[in-house]
Amino acid sequence: MKTVTNIAVLGSTGSIGQQTLDIIRNNSDKFKVVGLSCGFNINLFEKQINEFNPYFVFSQRKFSTHKKTHISSMEDMISHPAVDLVVLATTGITGLSPALAAIKSGKRIAIANKEVLVAAGNILMSEAKRYKAKILPIDSEHSAIWQCLRGEKAGISRLILTASGGSFLRYTNNQLSKVTAKDALRHPTWKMGKSHDRFSHSYE
Repeated sequence: MKTVTNIAVLGSTGSIGQQTLDIIRNNSDKFKVVGLSCGFNINLFEKQINEFNPYFVFSQRKFSTHKKTHISSMEDMISHPAVDLVVLATTGITGLSPALAAIKSGKRIAIANKEVLVAAGNILMSEAKRYKAKILPIDSEHSAIWQCLRGEKAGISRLILTASGGSFLRYTNNQLSKVTAKDALRHPTWKMGKSHDRFSHSYE
């Protein structure tokens, strides 16, 4: 009986990617990293490779690795039979193709990328049903909703998410009518990136 879950972490140097690796690090008897990918933070990525010794690695930027690793596209990495669970912690639409590849391989997908669900949620859920893949939300709001609804038998007709602490907390209606994109990016907690930067605040 298999006791260790092999995990591929896409977006391993971002906030959720690092938290995922912390959990794996503290539960090495249960989880093993077999794949890592990153966007921009190559220095941290190289340290992660040296620590976890993944079989598959990927980044569009140049990085150093050792002979035991194999540079592979994210799609090929997560489609490999050795991968049991995919943590999709990339940002923006860059996560769509890997998400579809994981689904078509029938994987369990712990998804933190809200953008792919917004852009193609109907397609992803339809394909997940077709290929018997499991999508497990792990990022804040959608994970909280998922956990609250588990076991509920009554149908839910409407969900309302409120913005509790963003850039416009305590703004009046008059103030909200005058906000700019620059104002929206001035978040009190996160360093917000513009869309053409691929939301770089969480995919570094």
